[in-house]
This record gives sequence, structure tokens and C-alpha cells, in this order.
Amino acid sequence: MSYAVQWVRSLIFNASMYVAMLVIGVAYLPAAIASRRGAIAGCHMYCRWVIWSASWMIGLKVEIRGEPPTDEVMVAAKHQSFFDVLVIYGAIPRGKFIMKSILKYAPIIGQFGLRIGCIPVQRGKRGQAIKRMVADVQAGRALPGQLIIYPQGTRTAPGDYRPYKIGTGALYRELGQPVVPVATNVGVFWPKRGVLRKPGIAVFEFLPRIAPGLPVDEFMTRLEADIEKTSNRLNAEAGFHALPSDH
Repeated sequence: MSYAVQWVRSLIFNASMYVAMLVIGVAYLPAAIASRRGAIAGCHMYCRWVIWSASWMIGLKVEIRGEPPTDEVMVAAKHQSFFDVLVIYGAIPRGKFIMKSILKYAPIIGQFGLRIGCIPVQRGKRGQAIKRMVADVQAGRALPGQLIIYPQGTRTAPGDYRPYKIGTGALYRELGQPVVPVATNVGVFWPKRGVLRKPGIAVFEFLPRIAPGLPVDEFMTRLEADIEKTSNRLNAEAGFHALPSDH
């Protein structure tokens, strides 16, 4: 298939994602207002629709490896694109995120984010968010589910290196929950910027969980090694080979 044809297909697919977000968001809004279960159902429906439409509109299929968690854990994932947010959330029963505070005012995204248990935080004040989450867990006010976090803090293209932020270690220490690392190669097919989406198989691998109780430094070293080593292997499976690095 020519580059031009795939680019046009990608453009149509990208536009369809936003149309579907609006349609599904409006359709599920009454259910989301009524209960958290309704909000989760709407979010899962949107994830399924995008994954299904990607498979035939742009030829991008999804493979899940490992065992997605269903209990109270943190999910620490490699973040390469918007697609990995949807696939990981769609694979677990009650996912929730730490989201930028301004997003709570965004139509549809803000309303659903708050209803599924996302924690809004102002830029530069993640320490306060951690304290609030810990207090809510201890007081039994936190909504049950799987907290999805991105240890590098931003989307990172295959082959690029960004340090793992210590806030992940602080959450691990304070919440006392197991952590399930997730590696992926989706960035090979869904670049950080641009319209083009490439056909192929995006793999998401849920790795063995890290039990609570490790020293933070030891936890961070293991987490980074597990995610980076596996993501590099998945990148190679997809035909991407990074240049040697010091990390």
C-alpha cells in the first residue's frame, strides 16, 4: 500500500476517533451521571470501538500478552501514544489516572475522568496529589481500581530515553500496592507526532508484578529495567532497532 493511501486512511481514522468520542460520550452521559459503573462502561465502549476500527481502517491490530490485573494495583506503563492509553484502560476492569487539573473542565473527557476515579492535579503539585491519594486509601474513600501511571511522565518515542520520575517510587512506597509494569511497541506504528498510522501488530505485555516493600531505589531500578528491556525486545519484533545507548 502506498504512503499516500495509508496517510489518507490515517487521516480518516484520526477524525473518526473524535467523532466516536463525541457520540459515545453523549450516549453514555446519563449512565455516567447515574453511576461510576455507567462511566466505566462508556469508556470501555470507546476503547473497544477505537481498537476495532484501527484494525480495519489502518491495519493496526492489538496483541495483549501476560495477565492484565483485576485487583488493587498500580499499573506502570510505557507511554508512546494515545493508543496505549486506550488499550491498557480497555484491558483492565476499573482503571483510573492522575490527570491534569485543567482536563476536568474539558467536555466529555473531564466528566468521565472524574466519574471513573481519576485524580486531578495541578502542574507542579503532584506531591499534594500523592498525599491526597494516600489519605483517601487509608480512610477508605478512594474508589477501587487500578491506578495507571506513566513513570517517564510523557510520551516517549521508540529509541528515545527519558528518565523515570521518582514520583512513581513515592506512590509505590506510600500506597503499599503491587505494581504491574507494562511494556509496548505501539510507538513503532503510532508516532508521537503526525497523521500517519502504520499497519502492524501493536503488542502490550503485562509483566510480572513487583511486590510492595522494596526500597524505593531498588524498586525504580527494577521497574525501569523490566519496562525498557521488554519494550526494546517488542520494538525489535516490530522491525525497529534502536542505536546503542548508555541507559
